[in-house]
Amino acid sequence: MAKPKGGLTAWFGKGSKGDWVDIGAPKKNGKFQACGRSSASGSKRKYPKCVPRSKANSMTDAQRRSAVRRKRAAGNPGGKPTMVSTFKRRRKT
Repeated sequence: MAKPKGGLTAWFGKGSKGDWVDIGAPKKNGKFQACGRSSASGSKRKYPKCVPRSKANSMTDAQRRSAVRRKRAAGNPGGKPTMVSTFKRRRKT
């Protein structure tokens, strides 16, 4: 059976569109863990905030902390993933 070239395989796999990482779970060497977790109840990791690796590398520490804080504050109501903006919009004054 041929491997599909589009869809979620392209989106989450390695390549130009893929290679998503969890910015809420950094490793000690400054790198990031892969996106997702095996199961919510059996995992020690907290609710993940996933972005492409290129985006994660371009974000400052404060931007990462802010995005993760907003994602976890939104929670996971109804068992469905919650979409939270990576960058908070500034108000026009």
